Amino acid sequence: MIQGRGFLTPGAPVFVARAPGRLDVMGGIADYSGSLVLQLPLDRHTVAMLQPTEEPNIEVVSVRDGHEYHVSVRLDEFLHGAASTPESIADYFSVDRVGHWAAYVFGVAHACLVRNADRVRDTSIGFRMLIESNVPEGKGVSSSAALEVSSLASIAAAYGADLSAPEIALAAQWAENHIARAPCGVMDQMTSACGRKDHLLRLRCQPATIEGHVAIPSGFRFYGIDSGIRHAVTGADYGTVRTAAFMGYRMIAAMSGFRAEQAGDRIRVRDDRWNGYLANISPDTFASQFEMQLPEHMLGEDFLAKFGGITDTATRVNPDRSYPIRVATSHPVRENARVERFATLLGSLGSSPAAASEMGQLMYASHASYGACGLGSDGTDRLVQMVRDSAPRSGLFGAKITGGGSGGTIAILGTDDAESTVRAIAARYEEETGRAAEVFAGSGAGMAETGVLVSLA
Repeated sequence: MIQGRGFLTPGAPVFVARAPGRLDVMGGIADYSGSLVLQLPLDRHTVAMLQPTEEPNIEVVSVRDGHEYHVSVRLDEFLHGAASTPESIADYFSVDRVGHWAAYVFGVAHACLVRNADRVRDTSIGFRMLIESNVPEGKGVSSSAALEVSSLASIAAAYGADLSAPEIALAAQWAENHIARAPCGVMDQMTSACGRKDHLLRLRCQPATIEGHVAIPSGFRFYGIDSGIRHAVTGADYGTVRTAAFMGYRMIAAMSGFRAEQAGDRIRVRDDRWNGYLANISPDTFASQFEMQLPEHMLGEDFLAKFGGITDTATRVNPDRSYPIRVATSHPVRENARVERFATLLGSLGSSPAAASEMGQLMYASHASYGACGLGSDGTDRLVQMVRDSAPRSGLFGAKITGGGSGGTIAILGTDDAESTVRAIAARYEEETGRAAEVFAGSGAGMAETGVLVSLA
């Protein structure tokens, strides 16, 4: 029975969807460059409870930290009026700091009811939605993806839109990129929608091909520790590094003689043997043919004058900004190779525990590469060092910063018996820094694994 805190009408049907946050084990920011990534759904979920109404409104209430946040839009304005375009929705929520969270909900509502209107049964009804979550915000564990996926799954079910879990994930990513204006890759939404409990989602981000769900071998576990430093995909550092990677790819395409066409403020590259993904370039090819030909830094104005633009649809080159071209381009090329090796070792971990040491070294190398890109932080660096200092005698083998970097959470590979050590590290870190260090030690089901339930308020 859903209480609804007086917001939902008692006795009426409610569509309930839940979606988890995720722990980025390997791959991270290389997802936007087509890398293989390995992601774990966490045991923290956002629950969206949607009740159709005959009233011509969309009303959303989010309950967080004992407070209720309410946003309402008239249905006709949302479907046909001033709030019916991605730009208008994005502009509205960009100036409302308190209600910016609702951009994610109204973004996926637009993706379902407007962009997929031909798949919707009836757009004459409105709805009320109540959102409750224990996925912490700003920790780098994808609270935004959990919000988007749970909201969109409940909307699609209520309106009869037959969207598969991968379609929900891709629509959620579109909403985050174009309405919440956060230039994220796709791994967060795919893990929240399609992940399985106690399995790593093996995802090839070209753009979003699920290659399998890999069971974590018995005796091992992935942990997370939050650094207490707030992470945001919308932060300038993440956007700068992402944009720089696409600038590097544009330069490599020019060096390779690929044909480029201007399409508005974007570039299309033709005859591209890597299909637009840095991750498809081998580290050896990159090192021998391109790496030292790329500038360490380049002013956006100079890049635009020579190359016209980039292929990325979620970011733009700022003429006044200096971009770290070489390290940002190098990271996804080498990260993809690290993830491939990590995935191979993971498959043998159960029969060859010695593989854990090499996997740990790959995690440390990934962490160092984040730092070289400018996406590290003193808190995550300290936590990774504390893991390194305690491993492997304590059952910990490696650690790295996760997701978009610049704070947030670290991922740790360890044994099942190492949880007490992980919690001891978090406690020492809290004493040293004064920052709260939340531990993530459990996995949960993805949205598709639990499905959308129909209950009564």
